[in-house]
Amino acid sequence: MSVAIVEGPAILIGYAYRLDLETEAPLFPQAAELVAQVRLKPSAPDVLATLRTQDGTLMRQSDCLLSLTIPAHDTSRFEPGSVVLDMARIDASPALPLGFLLEIPVMLPVTRGLL
Repeated sequence: MSVAIVEGPAILIGYAYRLDLETEAPLFPQAAELVAQVRLKPSAPDVLATLRTQDGTLMRQSDCLLSLTIPAHDTSRFEPGSVVLDMARIDASPALPLGFLLEIPVMLPVTRGLL
């Protein structure tokens, strides 16, 4: 697997997070059912959030574009630092990992506790 570092937005604790992922290869075909687990690090036993195409937190835009959303109720449980996630297709048998890992910084916002 090759490594590429791309600048992007940090997750702000307590706020919904949205990111569009664009790939060179067609990783997101129309019938794909995708799942992503968010953890503190790849070896962490606890899943902080689970994202799925079935609930709209992973939304296919095209074969090469996917929108990812982590709801505010999930980010409110994150700690400052970073989280990691990868994705797998679960419509294939056996499940098929997509072959990339994201590490996203997590920050405590100045404006918080509004609700």
